[in-house]
Amino acid sequence: MRNLAGDRTKIVLTGGAGFLGSVVRRKLQERGCSPEQIIVPRSRDYDLTTEAAVARLLDDTRPDVLIHLAAVVGGIGANREHPGTFYYKNLVMGAMLMEYARRADVGKFVAIGTICAYPKFTPVPFKEEDLWIGYPEETNAPYGIAKKGMLVQAQAYRQEFGFNAIYLLPVNLYGPNDNFDPDSSHVIPALIKKCMDAQAQQRDTIQLWGTGRPTREFLYVDDAAEAIVLATERYDQPDPINVGSGSEISVRDLAQLITRLTGFQGAIQWDESQPDGQPRRRLDISKAKDTFGFEANVGLEDGLRRTIAWYQEQRPNHKEEISGEAT
Repeated sequence: MRNLAGDRTKIVLTGGAGFLGSVVRRKLQERGCSPEQIIVPRSRDYDLTTEAAVARLLDDTRPDVLIHLAAVVGGIGANREHPGTFYYKNLVMGAMLMEYARRADVGKFVAIGTICAYPKFTPVPFKEEDLWIGYPEETNAPYGIAKKGMLVQAQAYRQEFGFNAIYLLPVNLYGPNDNFDPDSSHVIPALIKKCMDAQAQQRDTIQLWGTGRPTREFLYVDDAAEAIVLATERYDQPDPINVGSGSEISVRDLAQLITRLTGFQGAIQWDESQPDGQPRRRLDISKAKDTFGFEANVGLEDGLRRTIAWYQEQRPNHKEEISGEAT
């Protein structure tokens, strides 16, 4: 087990200023890591899609651990509009960071994958050994395959070079500081924004994409960050590990829950001409518990209340726009 604080471990945290990364950074500091131990490269200084910048980052920092959270992400709408961008940027970031981390003798590389890497019709609950039984859901496939490439690379590098790289598969995340941009947000922030905007504009309907029948599993951002830190401390094996809550809810039931919690009392109109995305998502989370002791602590309703409260405080900084949500 690695003592991140006591060993004065130097950690590079890509994406460390973002939604998930900022919470991972806080969790590391709560364990006693000093600000000097945690290096957060900013895009203005290091464009991680270019080889020269990746090489310079590893040369400048010489970390003991690299946690790779940086990603180009979005929901169905953003994935449909930018499949090439999502594929290329995520692929090259992961591949080059892991290669230059290996060259720099980084002691551990923590790769963060995505539930979108699973096949479209994976048996529920999703088990790690089913990751390769089919092709991902089409709208998310370029992103999912790009992120899954890090698993192949991590296992290949472990086999050939003895490089300690691990790979985690988190479900959809949500929480304070999430992305509420209507053009790129995921389903929970999109639904919260729609309900709040409708109330502000005194409208009595909101429109949502698809049928509402697909199911999703959600993990509160603090729980996800805790899982990443625990895995960094305790997990050193080649097998991918699911990270989730183990609970499944339909998009329709989720929408009803969010309308209740936000106080929106109008009607929901479902636009069935728009895609649903993957039919079901729920992870088998037993390996995370067994291998590094992770269990989610924040239930969905509690997490939604916290997220809605945060967004209500931030609303003056968010434009009131209506757009299709993405799941």
